[in-house]
Amino acid sequence: MTLSDTFLRLDNKLAVVTGAAGIIGSVIARQLQAYGARVALVDIDAERLDAVEAETPDRQRVRAFRCDLSDAEAITSTVAAINAWNGGIDILFNNAATKTEKLERFFDPVDEYSLETWREVMAVNADGLFVMARECAKSMRRQRGGSIVQTASIYGAMAPDMRIYEGSEYLGRQINTPPIYAASKGAVIALTRYLAALWASDGIRVNTISPGGVSSGQNGVFHEKYRARVPMARMAEAREIADAALFLASPAASYITGQNLMVDGGLSIW
Repeated sequence: MTLSDTFLRLDNKLAVVTGAAGIIGSVIARQLQAYGARVALVDIDAERLDAVEAETPDRQRVRAFRCDLSDAEAITSTVAAINAWNGGIDILFNNAATKTEKLERFFDPVDEYSLETWREVMAVNADGLFVMARECAKSMRRQRGGSIVQTASIYGAMAPDMRIYEGSEYLGRQINTPPIYAASKGAVIALTRYLAALWASDGIRVNTISPGGVSSGQNGVFHEKYRARVPMARMAEAREIADAALFLASPAASYITGQNLMVDGGLSIW
């Protein structure tokens, strides 16, 4: 084991991962477990959540908890169940987000964007994220320490290049970057700074990761146009987002809080 591996170790830690059934969440859950953590998998998709749990190498150190993250009471009871299972929470990867069940409404143009869709997205991306952080922090304060890593997006910190979306599709439909996506992810970054200042005296670090584009069903037009905007000339891999999350969660980042780490291949420097 190298010195760097030692500083990344999470032995005897309990990590909560929301959105654990998703592309990034499932990878970070495996990464945290590989570095010694016990992992509570949280997601609304029970079938996929069970599959992620079943794929875990050490089933004794992982447990699935189905939770609707738009429901504050469900979050509170889920966190209580996680505490009962483990006796405390050390790490939260606050990653869950939604495109809603009506995908066509999520990608509506601004002139037609409904407040119903707006509020449905905010209920998970901002409200649920806040409640989960609040509830997990109660356990962390009792233990006098913890690390919260929240998933935002490059588009929470910078405007999208609309030219990328001309002719671009996601799962066979025309796409854009909706205004609610930018607004909700910008809220994550602002909340991170607020909570980092609030809870620093409790030994709780709060940071954000803002991933660049990760391949997840976009067509070739999107890939080509997106890569042309990135200095490293490619999209991100889920593993690279997981590596950044592991770093921020670990003792290697012990003097880092309130930061937004852009994991974007350099896109935001142009």
